[in-house]
Amino acid sequence: MSWTEEKVNKLKELWGKGNTASQIAEIIGGITRNAVIGKAHRLNLSAKIKTRTVSSKENYHNTAEQKNNKIKRGRRSKFRSLIIEKDFEPENPKQLEELDENSCKWPIGHPNEQSFYFCGRSSLKDFSYCKLHLLYAYQPKGKKEDLVEKDDIPGFIGKKIKSA
Repeated sequence: MSWTEEKVNKLKELWGKGNTASQIAEIIGGITRNAVIGKAHRLNLSAKIKTRTVSSKENYHNTAEQKNNKIKRGRRSKFRSLIIEKDFEPENPKQLEELDENSCKWPIGHPNEQSFYFCGRSSLKDFSYCKLHLLYAYQPKGKKEDLVEKDDIPGFIGKKIKSA
């Protein structure tokens, strides 16, 4: 396929209007999306294509803030429910052979030691660990995403978060 002057002009026009490479290939006909992208790159056409316009900056900022607040509340509520509950059931030490689907599989000690065992508490649905060990296993990715107030965090969890 060769790029004629007419096709190049049509590409520039459609690219400037914000059409996608697939749409441009379909309109021009006889060329692929990748050919359109390659030619646009060689012509140094702007990589920024307007996909949509925001009616007003206020609406955009308000929706962005609402979205961020929604994300924060969701992450906080997931862990807060576990943090508030401090009365965990007692450990039920089990050996590997004694574990079942509903047992917490958190290892206690080193496998080479005689006193090695698994927690054995009731595990949460769809998880391998009890509530307490779930807090250790699934930690926030970083301090920026750590949205729980420091006052609400028990000491043993605070130490784990700092070491992460």
